[in-house]
Amino acid sequence: MNNLLADSESSVRLAIFLGVFLLLASAELRYPRRTLAHSKLQRWLSNIGISALNTVLIRITLPIAGVAAALLAQDQQWGILHLIQLPPLLGILVFVAVFDLTIYWQHRLFHVVPLLWRFHRVHHTDMDYDLTTGNRFHPVSILISSAIKIMLVLIMGASPTSILIAEVLLNVTSMFNHSNLKLPSKVDSMLRKILVTPDMHRIHHSTDEFEHNQNFGFNFSWWDRLFNSYLEQANTAHETLDIGITGMQDRESLQLLTMLLQPFRNPGDANDN
Repeated sequence: MNNLLADSESSVRLAIFLGVFLLLASAELRYPRRTLAHSKLQRWLSNIGISALNTVLIRITLPIAGVAAALLAQDQQWGILHLIQLPPLLGILVFVAVFDLTIYWQHRLFHVVPLLWRFHRVHHTDMDYDLTTGNRFHPVSILISSAIKIMLVLIMGASPTSILIAEVLLNVTSMFNHSNLKLPSKVDSMLRKILVTPDMHRIHHSTDEFEHNQNFGFNFSWWDRLFNSYLEQANTAHETLDIGITGMQDRESLQLLTMLLQPFRNPGDANDN
């Protein structure tokens, strides 16, 4: 069973990604929250392009992926969950929660450490906000994040099923909470008691420095509430919220090559040319 899961991991994740992507893309067209200001074709090609590049680089540079790390931990009986012997379902729930908490603090760290922020801000310099923004990450950020996830799997002794569920949830919720989707206010209010909604996370992409240092959660919203980083509403309406990083709001920021080189620029460099 575990070998089958390892062999089919990529296929399962791709199938779910494509299904959710098509569903959210259709929903964005029918129920948009904002009017997009820039070429969707250019943005989508760049955002999906850097995501595809990241996938290739991960396979080339990292010796094992999440499920493979879980199989190794299982074979060697490594990790906390092997020591405490929880029932399988409870073990999955515990790991998914710990995984999401780790991603929350990783995200905060990427905002605090200047070198990490240089790479993470590539995600923030998308000047529109839709489901492909959730795929726009610099390869260095993805490599660091992947290494952290592998270490977490080995420390926790997560099962292959646990890490697959956790990563699929992360990918799905990242597309959802970055989507340009207008939810009814009552639905948004109910959902954000547990999950990060598009309106909640969009605030994190504001050009306002205080606002983009709030609402760090990717999946569960309670971490922001628990660690005092939750912001209910931005100072301006979502329809007119200024998205991006001040000083890096040029059209070149939407190009794949610029995204790759952006960590080595300072805000305003492009406007000085």
